[in-house]
Amino acid sequence: MTETGTPAMEGLKAGLRKESRSAGLDFDKLKSGGFIKQTQKDLFTVRLRCPGGKVTADRLRKAAEIADKYGRGEVHISVRQSVEVPYVSYKHFDAVNGALAEVGWSVASCGPRIRVPTACAGCTYNPNGLTDTQGVCAEVDRRYFGTATGHHKFKISFSGCPIDCFRTREMDLGFQGVLEPELKDDLCTGCELCVKACDEHALKMQDELPVRDNGLCNHCGDCVKVCPVDAMVRKRVGWLARVGGKHGKHPYFAYEVANFLSNEQVYALIEKTIEWYKPLGQGRERIGAAIERLGLDKYIDEVAAPLGLEVIRDSKERAKYYTRGNFYVS
Repeated sequence: MTETGTPAMEGLKAGLRKESRSAGLDFDKLKSGGFIKQTQKDLFTVRLRCPGGKVTADRLRKAAEIADKYGRGEVHISVRQSVEVPYVSYKHFDAVNGALAEVGWSVASCGPRIRVPTACAGCTYNPNGLTDTQGVCAEVDRRYFGTATGHHKFKISFSGCPIDCFRTREMDLGFQGVLEPELKDDLCTGCELCVKACDEHALKMQDELPVRDNGLCNHCGDCVKVCPVDAMVRKRVGWLARVGGKHGKHPYFAYEVANFLSNEQVYALIEKTIEWYKPLGQGRERIGAAIERLGLDKYIDEVAAPLGLEVIRDSKERAKYYTRGNFYVS
C-alpha cells in the first residue's frame, strides 16, 4: 500500500500527469464529472448516479451491459450506494454516455459540489423507518445534485430512525427520522411494555402510568410500536438535523443543530447552509472545519435560527443521541 507523500505515491502522481498530457485529458475535470482515473493507463472507473441506492432493473441491466462491453465484466457497489463500472477506457466515454441515456441514466459527480445523497429504505418498507427517506432523498438529488460549494465535497444522507444506518453523524448535512410519543392516559392499561422496550430508560411507571423523561428520550418510537392498545401514539414525526460531520482519514462527528424539521425545512436548511458555507469557508475546508473555526453558535444563529427551526443549543440535549453521552458533555 502506498501513502500520500511517499516516493511510490509521488511516482504514481508523476506518471498520471504525464499520461494526462499525452492523452490530452484533464483528469480533475473528468473526475468532477464522475470519470475517476485508475492506476492503470488510460482506464477509468465510471461512477453512476444512484440517489438513495435505488436503481431500476433496466438500469442494472444497462450497467452490466456497459461492464461487459467497455469494462472487464464487473461492477463495484461503493460505500455510498453508487454503482461503478471500472476498467473503462477514456476512448469509450461517448459510447458509455450514449448507452446510459438509453435508460435515462447519467454519471455522478465528484469534486467541490453536492454529491448524490444517500438514504436507507425509511418508512417505505423498513419496519423501523419513521420518515420517508427515499422520497426526500430523491427530491434533494433533483434539486441540489451537482450544486457547487466553492470549497470541498458536500455529502448529504438520510436515516429513517435513530439506528442511523446511513451515518448521518458523519455527513456534511445529515437528517435522521425522529418521533415524539404521547400517552393517551385513558387508553393505557399499565402493562409496562413501553417501559421495558425503552433502551434509553426514558420511561418510568408513576401512578400506574408510564412517564417520559424528555432529557433521555432519543425519539426512536419503540414505545409506540410495542403498545398493544394504541395508548402510546405519535405526537409528531420529523427530522433531526446534523451538520459538520465527515468520515475518512480525519473524521468529524456532526453536531445536532435542530429537531423535528419538516421536509420543506430540510430543503431550506440545505440551501441556507450552502449559502453560508460558500463565502465563509477557506480553501479546501470542509464545512465541519469551518464551523470549528467560526463557532457552532455562529452557524446556528445565522443559518438554523433564521429559518424558524427548533434549534438545539444545549450540549446535553445533543449528548442523548450518543451512547452514554460521551460526546459534547462538558
